[in-house]
Amino acid sequence: MGPFFYTQILFQALATGAGYDPIAGPGSSCTAPNASGQCVLPWGSGSKPVTSIILVSSGISFAIMTAIFTTISSAGDYGTFGRWFLLLATIICWAAQYSCMALTSPSRWKFAMALYIISFVSYGATIVFYSAAFPRLARNTPYSRQLHERYERGEIPVEEYEREQSLEKNRISNISTVHSNIGYIATYALNLAILLPRATAKSPLAGNYILALDTTYWVVLGIWWFIFQLPRPGPALPKGEHFYTIGWKQIWVALKAYKHLPQTFIYLFAFFLLADALNTSLTLVSICQNAKFGFSFLTLTYLGLVQGVTCTIGTYGFWYIQRHWKISTKKMFAVTNVMTILIPLWGMVGIWTNKFGFHNAWEFWAYNVVSGLFQAPYFAYSQTMMAEVSPPGFDNMFFGLFGLSNRASSILGPNVIQAIIDKTGSNWQGFPFLFALSTLASLVIWFAVDVKKGRRDAVKWASSQRVSAM
Repeated sequence: MGPFFYTQILFQALATGAGYDPIAGPGSSCTAPNASGQCVLPWGSGSKPVTSIILVSSGISFAIMTAIFTTISSAGDYGTFGRWFLLLATIICWAAQYSCMALTSPSRWKFAMALYIISFVSYGATIVFYSAAFPRLARNTPYSRQLHERYERGEIPVEEYEREQSLEKNRISNISTVHSNIGYIATYALNLAILLPRATAKSPLAGNYILALDTTYWVVLGIWWFIFQLPRPGPALPKGEHFYTIGWKQIWVALKAYKHLPQTFIYLFAFFLLADALNTSLTLVSICQNAKFGFSFLTLTYLGLVQGVTCTIGTYGFWYIQRHWKISTKKMFAVTNVMTILIPLWGMVGIWTNKFGFHNAWEFWAYNVVSGLFQAPYFAYSQTMMAEVSPPGFDNMFFGLFGLSNRASSILGPNVIQAIIDKTGSNWQGFPFLFALSTLASLVIWFAVDVKKGRRDAVKWASSQRVSAM
């Protein structure tokens, strides 16, 4: 929770403390009782709203991640590169999180911005490499192997084989999502040990203590993966290739496969738009939420607990419905996308009225409940959709493109929204663009992506690549 939740809160709190109300002028306080609600910081030769600075930081983070994934994501398919890069990214993230103990005054908001970016980038890199292991795990469960053997013997038709394999991928993805949310709940609950006792709750460094505690929690529980993971090296790097250039070549190879994998690339394009809309919407709502509750780590932790619980319930609920009625991954994903559209739509209402549209405390409580029920399944099904249309044996290559779509797209959204906020001075003016973007992406996925055809095209392409390599 540290890299993308508490670090942003601390960064925004310090930036707000260092900023001033542009209506009252330099030297004024953004949190004064008579403040206008706007808050800016010196930026270049002028000033910039704090919200825009946070969005710029997010855009920079995604730009760096894009460069990283473009350069080395495909290298994870070869040898043990992925294993060691994952360890390096994890250590960098741990170091950045512990360094947040130095963020003790508003004057250090620029340092907070740097640590936020480093934490966000390194954490995002670990997620992509963990996600790339998911398709291999799903293909090699005892049930998947048994299913494949039955299909090879002609005991089950191809339709049943594909449906059951799809459900198995969803099972693994949902197990992963549920466990991550149980981890969120445990982490939030652990943080109450700092936020509830009077001695630490009133400390101005309570947020710093939480980041140190959460990072220690991650170190204690996460180090064992690197110690006990079984060696599963990929093939040797082709002769004449290098780990830092093969990624670009592999992406070029993957892009040239568009004619053979049209469904895969239509999904990647649509997900590019959808991820941009959702990631930016979540960041914008969290900025409004943090300000609404005065950067109270206790209240925001309670909200996180609510979302962690509802995420777990939502993931189990969606999985039960899918398994019971044998519903396709695409249909389940489409349901979760409804909430992706409704989040910015609700925010749009806040342009014209203060009664609704993320202006009231109760709305943020409701948002965390409803968002948790739908957004955790969204992440699970978006990952499974990618696994469905990815060529087997080329997981890092195509999950690298998937990660690239997720991160590269999010360079666009934050920069567009911060430009809108710079011009209008209102956070809520950014929601219409996000609503249009999420609606367009959802329509493309529903009407243009044929998962069954994409799955078969992927298997056929992977087989042809292996034959040509012999």
